[in-house]
Amino acid sequence: MQEMLAVIMGGGEGKRLFPLTLYRSKPAVPLAGKYRLIDIPISNCINSNINRMFVLTQFNSASLNRHIAMSYTFDRFSKGFVTILAAEQTYQSRDWYQGTADAVRHSLHYINAYWHKYVLILSGDQLYQLNYREMLRHHMENNAEITIGTIPVTAEEAPAFGILKTDARHNIVEFHEKPPKHQLPQVCSKVSPELAAQGRIYLANMGIYIFNHEVLNEELASPKKYTDFGKELIPDTIGRRRLVSFPFSGYWSDIGTVKSFFEANIELTKENPPFDFYNPKMLVYTRGRMLSPTRLDDCSVHDSLITEGCIINKSHISDSVIGIRSVIHSGTTLKRCIDMGADFYPWQEKEGREQQEAPDDPSIGEGSYIEGTIIDKNVKIGRNCVIRNERQEKNYDGPNYYIRDGVIVLPKNTVIPDGTII
Repeated sequence: MQEMLAVIMGGGEGKRLFPLTLYRSKPAVPLAGKYRLIDIPISNCINSNINRMFVLTQFNSASLNRHIAMSYTFDRFSKGFVTILAAEQTYQSRDWYQGTADAVRHSLHYINAYWHKYVLILSGDQLYQLNYREMLRHHMENNAEITIGTIPVTAEEAPAFGILKTDARHNIVEFHEKPPKHQLPQVCSKVSPELAAQGRIYLANMGIYIFNHEVLNEELASPKKYTDFGKELIPDTIGRRRLVSFPFSGYWSDIGTVKSFFEANIELTKENPPFDFYNPKMLVYTRGRMLSPTRLDDCSVHDSLITEGCIINKSHISDSVIGIRSVIHSGTTLKRCIDMGADFYPWQEKEGREQQEAPDDPSIGEGSYIEGTIIDKNVKIGRNCVIRNERQEKNYDGPNYYIRDGVIVLPKNTVIPDGTII
């Protein structure tokens, strides 16, 4: 796959994922207890034999940069790399990235320094597994200039996406950005009988693109100065370029909101989760931390993921994800929770810690009850706390917590005092 290189979008401000993006960009948000969202597209690339990747960053990118630097190092013989391209001011431009297409335009002189025939454009905050070689084969077989990954969605889901209409040969003939429900009958596409029976007859733009090298350069050099692929460049090239849809029917989740992030993680705890971390052909890579095995002392655990390096005493855990180095004291109950763990143990000397601004003892205290909550990294929850959205608030800003889409979020490095009731 030396003929193709990948460009991964590092995400913007991520307002809809706040407060998880308070200290980090969207692709740096922890996933499944031990990974980051950025690990998904990078792992998909590695599994597809694509080993030349650029990650374009701009907002709150220090955590993302550090994770990539510590996780992905290729040997000198493979000539592979994962290179950060941070937004920068140059003699040609004094502006920050204005959108996905603008970000790639600003980075073309770095991208074009490497030989390639195709450019794969990816988002850094989606959850799915895809061998991009299949998408490239589809691109070549259809003699496409631009191929767009699409996923079939229902009428209820369609208004949240850019919807592409295709003919019988996968050619894209129309594009509609977040069409209202009354327009949907005019934007459906022909799909398999199985998908049609499920009502999934609308092809949503996944934000995954393959461009021929020359086509990408020509379009980004256009006087129109496109700032975004999905909203501007793609609609404008319909009829001028050969655009082809690559239909994808597997699991795909756009982690755009606190609710979608919460639900995607909780789904991983099910017996047959839609995203398969256990597929040996599609491994998910991340930073190797060499942590000890998790210790469970007289615990009750149901339908949960518990990662490495945890110490959990006499607690009840169900439908939850427990992140690395989590310390949970006796008598604690967690239901439908995401605990992202900690960067260090409570007993670790401060001089050797990775995070100096965090509480001294990140852990969950004795006798606490927590439900429907995202506990970000390095949070200290005191003894006998009760944290659950009993009033069914949809959105609320508390003194040291937030509620978004009905989910309680305890931001990174937060301290919840003993006896707190939320």
